[in-house]
Amino acid sequence: MTTKVKICGLKTPEVVDAAVEGGADMVGFVFFAPSPRNLETSVAGPLMERVPDSVLRVALTVDASDELLADITQNTKAGLLQLHGTESPERVRDIKARYGLPVMKMLPVSEASDLAAVSDYADVADKLLFDAKPPKTATRPGGNAVAFDWTILADFNSPLPWVLAGGLTSENVAEAIRISGAEAVDVSSAVEDAPGDKNVDKIRAFIDAVKAQ
Repeated sequence: MTTKVKICGLKTPEVVDAAVEGGADMVGFVFFAPSPRNLETSVAGPLMERVPDSVLRVALTVDASDELLADITQNTKAGLLQLHGTESPERVRDIKARYGLPVMKMLPVSEASDLAAVSDYADVADKLLFDAKPPKTATRPGGNAVAFDWTILADFNSPLPWVLAGGLTSENVAEAIRISGAEAVDVSSAVEDAPGDKNVDKIRAFIDAVKAQ
């Protein structure tokens, strides 16, 4: 089965169109002020309108307030909420029930023992995303171009569909898929010229590298 691709942190019509036309299965929009990819819903809403219903629109948040989540769900066509912070299982359950959208919970990974957290979210999330733990100096929990040891996931049987993120590039994504068995991959930094500045050629190259598997 072909591995699915998520292009995250899109900010302009040009890069949204490039991701969709290039064959992305999911496109991500960031709602987190410290991120260089942050958007207001007034900007993200029209961008999501450009995305066909065959492509999943993902809203990434980090320990978001109820006010922000209400703004996103009421004023954009987001189809999935990506919770990229320290949201507890109880918070995930509450968000899913309150806002009526499926939820993907990010879990930070640096060693095999980190996967123990999966069982805490198995009954409350719809998907999982495994990302590298951020550097100690990082100002955000993801989008830091950091990879982790993919062999940690090689023999892991997840109870939920999952996405691999963290330090993926068009050059290493084939190896990452082969080693981890990822059914979906997520990229942001590696398809940029600068933080938040996506490059359409890099987007297409990454998607092509995944779809060639």
